Order: sequence, then structure tokens, then C-alpha cells
Amino acid sequence: MNKKKAFIYNVIFIIGTAALLIFLWMAPPETTAKIPYDENHRQFFNMPKKEAEKMCSKCHGKEAGMPLPKNHPPKYRCLFCHKKAKPGS
Repeated sequence: MNKKKAFIYNVIFIIGTAALLIFLWMAPPETTAKIPYDENHRQFFNMPKKEAEKMCSKCHGKEAGMPLPKNHPPKYRCLFCHKKAKPGS
């Protein structure tokens, strides 16, 4: 490979990396509510995600006390978006 071709590839790589960095830098802040570390949720913090997600619909469902909004994404992947809050927060 000649030097001109290598230079062009390096420039393309640098521009692509810079564009990706700028894209990620401009990403909006995380706004999804975290799972509170309170008496109701504390038991789920030591469970694996998939096991804990099976319990969410008992309290957060259509017939339960805290219904989900109509435009809420799939109900079976709660902990994909809702991260666990740190103890004490």
C-alpha cells in the first residue's frame, strides 16, 4: 500500500471516530426512573435480572396498584431500561 492510500485511510478513520465521539457526547441524559432501594424493592436487588423481572407485573400491571403508561415498551424487560438504584439513594 502506498503512503497516499494509507494517509487517506487514516484520515477516514479519524473522521469516523470523531463523528462517533461527537454523536455519543451529544446523547441526551438518562431519564428512565431507577428502581428505588426501598422496602418494596430491596428483595429484588440480590436476584438476577430475569428472575426479578418476573415479579414486576405483580405490582406494576393493568390490575395492579401502579399501572404502566399506554405507550410503555414491552412489559417483560423491565430491568433493561430501569436500572437498580444504589443503596442509600
